[in-house]
Amino acid sequence: MSQHDVVVVGGGTAGVAAAVAASRNGADTLLIERYGFLGGTMTAGLVNPFMTFHAGKEQIIHGIFQEIIDRLKRLGGYDEETKAFDVEAMKIVLDQMVMEAGVKLLLHTCVIGVVMQGNVIRGVEIHNKSGKSVVFGKVIVDATGDGDVAVMAGAPYEKGRKEDGLTQPMTLNFRMGGVDTGRMPSSQEINRLFIEAKKRGEISIPRENVLWFPTTRKGEIHFNTTRIIKVDGTKAEDLTFAEIEARRQMMELVSFLKKNVPGFENAYLLMSATQIGVRETRRIIGEYVMTGEDILEARKFTDVIARGSYPIDIHSPTGEGTTIIGPPPGSSYDIPYRCLVPKNVENLLVAGRCISTTHEAQAAIRVIPIVVAIGQAAGTAAALSAKLNIPPRRLDVSLLQKTLREQGANLGSR
Repeated sequence: MSQHDVVVVGGGTAGVAAAVAASRNGADTLLIERYGFLGGTMTAGLVNPFMTFHAGKEQIIHGIFQEIIDRLKRLGGYDEETKAFDVEAMKIVLDQMVMEAGVKLLLHTCVIGVVMQGNVIRGVEIHNKSGKSVVFGKVIVDATGDGDVAVMAGAPYEKGRKEDGLTQPMTLNFRMGGVDTGRMPSSQEINRLFIEAKKRGEISIPRENVLWFPTTRKGEIHFNTTRIIKVDGTKAEDLTFAEIEARRQMMELVSFLKKNVPGFENAYLLMSATQIGVRETRRIIGEYVMTGEDILEARKFTDVIARGSYPIDIHSPTGEGTTIIGPPPGSSYDIPYRCLVPKNVENLLVAGRCISTTHEAQAAIRVIPIVVAIGQAAGTAAALSAKLNIPPRRLDVSLLQKTLREQGANLGSR
């Protein structure tokens, strides 16, 4: 049993930023992570590269996210042009940031329950190789991606799109090595070959094209092309099926590339992600629910704690097709603090892709740069709330905004 100011559950994209921010703002902070390394989608999910963090020419996400980039550069693990980053360098960078900030860290640890006093969360039950125990915190930050802690604490949530409850499909990212990139055809030609192979029955993946990216290494190509539809990332049986089916699809793609695409004749499967990539599960209902209209109209909020410009990007939950529609070119939208504050539960903040949004808005705010910014805001808010001994719901947003700006966040000119 241990007592802390802030307990962050989940050491992924949002959780690392939250823990570092909380500790730097003076909070005794514990970070709990189920894997043996930090980074979540950036490492275990093998998601690459960074999606946009600019609105026109303005960089709208700074702070901890920019610090990650700067540290990656120093390790030779970042490509300024493509925004690709080296996964192993990322693991080292996140280790360093957490340790230097003074965060207390528990790896290989899962949260299995919550400690409640009425509607107030007081701590979480954990399980690891040492056994079961309880850790207490003045403020708990749910950075699990799926809202696991919030749901156990009784917070309301939604899942999937309105018409049928289906979520976006899952994807297993993987990489090919030994690629003669100089001989690779255009994306348009690769897609043509892919469609022809589908017509011949050689490809069964329910996707309309091949999505690939360069990496930081020569002769290496990253693929974000497998598509597992009609599965629920909060069900163990569905996750099990998805992992197996995704690897089957991956081998289908490997065979297709080696057989049909110039430059891949001598290529080989280099790696696949530690876990399947989950785009969407629960969305915890907060004091405000961000909507697709908020994204498309580039709306601003007085309680802004992060900004984004990535479009609504919905991979079809039922098969082929991807819908991408964004705000006006060069514009950005605000993410309000209220989206991080769940209804019905006190002393809890939510960070990451499971904040309070609709299905459409979640499809925009789910990408790495925005999630890091949300995490920094959540950790900062948690530290301030713990210091002032008030629930996050009652935190003065102007104090939070002032602190975030002083620590490098770009919240706009207001």
